[in-house]
Amino acid sequence: MDMSDAVIVKSTRLKSVVWNDFDRIKKGDKCIAVCRHCKKKLSGSSTSGTSHLRNHLIRCQRRSNLGIPQLFAAREKKKEGTYLNLDQEQKKDEAFNLVNIRFEQEQTKDDIINYGSSNFDQRRSRFDLARMIILHGYPLDMVEHVGFRVFVKNLQPLFELVTSERVEADCMEIYGKEKQKVKDMLGKLPGKISLTVDMWASLDGAEYLCLTAHYIDESWQLNKKILNFIVVDSSHTEDKHSEIIMESLMDWDIDRNLFSMTFDSYSTNDNIVFRIRDRLSQNKLLSCDGRLFDVRCAANVINMMSQDALEALCEMTDKIRGSIRYVKSSQVIQEKFNSIVHQVGGESRRSLCLDNPLQWNSTYIMVEIALEYRDAFALLQENDPVYAMCPSDVEWDRVNIITSYLKLFVGVTNVFTRFKSPTANLYFPELCEVYSQLNEWCKNADDYISSLALKMRSKFEEYWMRCSLSLAVAVMLDPRFKMKPVDYYYAQFFGSGAPGRISDVFECVKTLYNEHSTCLAYVDQGLAWQVGGSSRLPGSGRDLRDRLTGFDKFLHETTEIDGTKSDLDKYLEEPLFPRNAEFDILNWWKVHAPRYPILSMMARNVLGIPVSKVSVDSTFNTGGRVLDRDWSSMNPATIQALMCAQDWIRSELES
Repeated sequence: MDMSDAVIVKSTRLKSVVWNDFDRIKKGDKCIAVCRHCKKKLSGSSTSGTSHLRNHLIRCQRRSNLGIPQLFAAREKKKEGTYLNLDQEQKKDEAFNLVNIRFEQEQTKDDIINYGSSNFDQRRSRFDLARMIILHGYPLDMVEHVGFRVFVKNLQPLFELVTSERVEADCMEIYGKEKQKVKDMLGKLPGKISLTVDMWASLDGAEYLCLTAHYIDESWQLNKKILNFIVVDSSHTEDKHSEIIMESLMDWDIDRNLFSMTFDSYSTNDNIVFRIRDRLSQNKLLSCDGRLFDVRCAANVINMMSQDALEALCEMTDKIRGSIRYVKSSQVIQEKFNSIVHQVGGESRRSLCLDNPLQWNSTYIMVEIALEYRDAFALLQENDPVYAMCPSDVEWDRVNIITSYLKLFVGVTNVFTRFKSPTANLYFPELCEVYSQLNEWCKNADDYISSLALKMRSKFEEYWMRCSLSLAVAVMLDPRFKMKPVDYYYAQFFGSGAPGRISDVFECVKTLYNEHSTCLAYVDQGLAWQVGGSSRLPGSGRDLRDRLTGFDKFLHETTEIDGTKSDLDKYLEEPLFPRNAEFDILNWWKVHAPRYPILSMMARNVLGIPVSKVSVDSTFNTGGRVLDRDWSSMNPATIQALMCAQDWIRSELES
């Protein structure tokens, strides 16, 4: 096009920021927009709008960084409303909700494609970046990586790149807002809260205490939230640890609404539990005088017994591991071994494999498969003078027996982790089977085996002494079982002493029921208690309850004499609910809450007890949980903010 007679039009009517990067030229009756960077000519008539100019500007900026300073200058200039058209005060107070991210992305998809007609929000984008880093556990300094900065500039030139310090501050702000939301939610729960205490470590040797709340919400869904992730000194005493936990409880204002705490099955935790329970019991804040408060992790005690079994197998496992390595050391030896396998007729569908020492179930699998090639290994040793590490017949027999123990432990652990949110009723039958098998194993004629069984049973009985009452109460609240499993297994375990132990369980059930029944008595007095409502009492209400305990007991007993059956009586007298794989106990109680108003309140608190606290991804780990290398280098306050916020955001996305 001949532009010799064209003239540049300067008009005060050109209000769009896009004209900072285009010259509007008039040639005859036509107006042309010429890009100042690449000199491309586009329509510049007033009827064409500016969207095509904006789209070109984006593409132009992707080929060259020329003009980026001008874009930022224009963005700053137009913050008052011409281009960005933002309500700054509204954005300042905006609560960013990740739950709606999917919808927001769908809504803005067309706008991003047709960029010229959309608004760009720097603050929103900055917080989206911080949330992404939190959600996926990215290092904060990724925002300073050259590749990331180039990618962002090309993707959205208007985005003002931030430093790791700015991202850290944004993460802390997100944590503060999310914490208040969680705190408000915990204060409105219809039931009580149970806690788990975990210890984490970092690669540099630092230790962290992780406090997690478990609860059943108003929709009868089992949830959990990390409340604290606190760095602790290895030199801290048990008093210090209990003090840290109590401070956290009071900070979250849940010390008056606590039902139980779950620790690992180590004696080092005993004094910590005692101090916390004693502190809470002084104010009469615990149910059943704290008898259900101390819970130890079921998966942890199974893991401890598995380690005892693997230790007993240690020498034999070394021989099996060495044998597998020898067979796989060359193609010639492998073919020779395959020929022997075919000869002895012990061909297996599973191939020999080595274990991962960090996953104890992989050692079980390695040994279990090796047992299928027992005869082949023995014949290989007879025909190969180099191979001399085959276990003896006695060792193979012991491997066979101990592997059967590990098989049970693996199966029970898989039951514990089969459900994303396992309720407390699931554990009693499984752990009773473990106890029953331990008793049988102790009768083995081989002293080597029986001594191992006695060692494992000692650990289990220590666990059972602390937790059997909670387990029994929980299974009683399963309408498929009620008190029947307690009757059945206690008769096996305790013989003539079974009736007394069964009576202890039922007395605890009645005490717990009466405590929840008392709660309903205060509805008419305007206190916090209500059916399906908050279970927290103000201090004056608690004093009143203490004074009227005797009266409430009298009222309960006389009501029964008058012939009115309690929730508990009706529940226990009705037939067992049919067992099926699809049974959802929380949904059952949700549906039957109107029929059993008191018992459903009790079920909400008991079924939420975290009997096992091991996550699915670390179920069979032989070591503890380790903090990510990138995050562990940060200051303790930031680490806590990142770990907690990540857990909260993920749980919102999954809900």
